[in-house]
Formats: sequence, structure tokens, C-alpha cells
Amino acid sequence: MHTPVLRIRPLALGLALTAAALAALAVFAAGAAQAQEKVVFATNWKAEAGHGGFYQALADGTYKKYGLDVDIQQGGPMVNNRPMLPAGKVDFLMAGNLLQSFDNVKNGVPTVVVAAFFQKDPQAMFAHPGQGYDSLKDMAKAPVAFIGKDGQFSFWQWMKSEHGFTDAQLKPYTFNVAPFLADKRSVQQGYAISEPLSIKEQAGFDPVVQLLADSGFSTYSTTIETRAELIKSRPETVRKFIEASIIGWNNYLYGDNKAANALIARINPDASPAALQGSIALIKKMGIVDSGDSLTRGIGAIDEARVKDFYDKMVKAGLYKPGEVDLAKVVTTQFVNKGVGLDLRKKFTGH
Repeated sequence: MHTPVLRIRPLALGLALTAAALAALAVFAAGAAQAQEKVVFATNWKAEAGHGGFYQALADGTYKKYGLDVDIQQGGPMVNNRPMLPAGKVDFLMAGNLLQSFDNVKNGVPTVVVAAFFQKDPQAMFAHPGQGYDSLKDMAKAPVAFIGKDGQFSFWQWMKSEHGFTDAQLKPYTFNVAPFLADKRSVQQGYAISEPLSIKEQAGFDPVVQLLADSGFSTYSTTIETRAELIKSRPETVRKFIEASIIGWNNYLYGDNKAANALIARINPDASPAALQGSIALIKKMGIVDSGDSLTRGIGAIDEARVKDFYDKMVKAGLYKPGEVDLAKVVTTQFVNKGVGLDLRKKFTGH
């Protein structure tokens, strides 16, 4: 008996192959989606240029290229994201400076600084031009110094111990520049990458700016903290987040940052294009992000000797006792100082 030969018409074959291809594509897409690891990053203020590199990495897909699905949760005047890190609600937290990290270790909170995206703390003192307050030492002679409550218990103590300021000068700063503008002989605290812009807009002059970092206030700023447990259990996650953020900062400062600025403005409508561009210019001019060690080690660099230097200054200022903080638990250089992003900066700037 003749055995019939099974014949498949070209159209049927094509449909079968198409169905198989679609099924394979669906499996691939599902796998790719699954590969995106969810990461929650909380900042310490509303979206602004000082956070630009992180929004850049989100906007241009750098985090996704590293296999991360990053959710950036902005802070603000009524938001305290700090307790969310040890509670496990967020994976990474943007901190102001090392003082908060010293406090964590002192109080037994198991968080660790894994990168320092500001080589210089933008905290500064401002004065009216032409009043003779052209250095921090000169400002110590001003009759009035407007300092906020948090500042009074932190950098103000260092300003007294290192530069001769006294509590007799002290008046509360309520984050309103009007009292400063009304008194030409006064000086005021502020953020060097933002307040000069608002002062210029409101009063029409550029204030004298003395960056505390340029006078010995050697803390890092915009540090990234994570839980000690996360470093042990998911070191690759930490590495990918930090490296992608470093690349984001290089692209934000030196490349095309339009998408990042658009994202920032959408999240925080108060961040106008002029304010964003003005802050970026000040960040570059003052070397806030990219200066010192970051020029050779990459953005985010940490020097443990510098951490100790700052701690010693804070001990002298009376904020801590000698040996009260185990500095070995404050920072790790496991994820920085590897030159990540140096090639990008060279590509954009030529050096």
C-alpha cells in the first residue's frame, strides 16, 4: 500500500513559522522585562539640577541598559525619606552630607555611603558686593549672619571653631532672602547653586559667594547611602546603580541634557529652564560634581582619608567626641574610584 506523503503548502508553512516566531519573540520580551530589576531611589529634595545626573540616567535609558527599572521618589519640605532606607522601603537614599552618615553609625543604623556625587558641599555664605566681605574671614566681622536651624547645629559650629564667627551675629534664616536683601551689612547661608540665581532675579545683583568647601569644610555632599545588608546580598545591584548614575552625571554635565531637564521640569514645575541652566553653569564653574579626585577616579569618588579629616574637624567643632563614630562603617569605596565615565568626559570635553 502506498504511504501518502504529507505536503505543507507554502502559505501554511509561512503561517506556522510566523506563529513560532511570535511565540519566541513573546518569550524573549517576557525574559527581557523580567531582567529589569526594580530599584527605588529616594532624593532629599524636589527634582532640580543638583539631581540632574540621576534623572539623565532615567531619561536616556542608561539605567535600563544596566538592567535596572529605577523609580526616583523626590523629597521636599514636607517629605522625610530618610527612615525609609533602613526600613527597606527604598534601596538607595540621597543624603545631604557626611554628618547624617556619622549620625547613622553613631546610632547603630546599618547604612553605608557607597558614592559621593558632589565633591564639594554647595553650602555657602553670601554677602552684598562692595561691603568688604570678600572672604569667609571677612564675613566673620559682619554684624548679622542669617543661619537656619539645621545650619546652627552643623556647619555654624565649624564656622565658629575655624573662622571666628560668634553667636552674637546669629539671626534665624527662614529661607526667605528678603531680610538679607534689606540689610547690606548682613551675610546669609545658602546653596551656592541656587540662591545666587534667586538673589539676582529679585535684587538685580550677583552676591559675593563664599563656598564653605573652599575654606576647609571638607565633607562630601549628595552622597548615596544604602543598607549594609544590600551590599552583602546584592552587590551587583549596587554596582550597576552607581555606575549607571556616574554615566548619567557625565552625560548631564557634558552631553545632551534636554530630556533630563524636561523630565525634571515635568516632575517639579518650579524648576524653570532658566533655573536649571543657571544651576548647571554654577555646578560646573565651582567644580561641585567634577573636581579633585573625580578628575582621575571618576565622578562619585570617595577618599577615606578625607572622610577622617572631616570627622576630625567636626570633633574639634564639638559635634562629636573622639572615637564616637566607627569611620570604617561610614563609607565603602567598593563601587567607586574605578574611572567609570572618564572616557565619556574626554569624548565631550577633550580632556
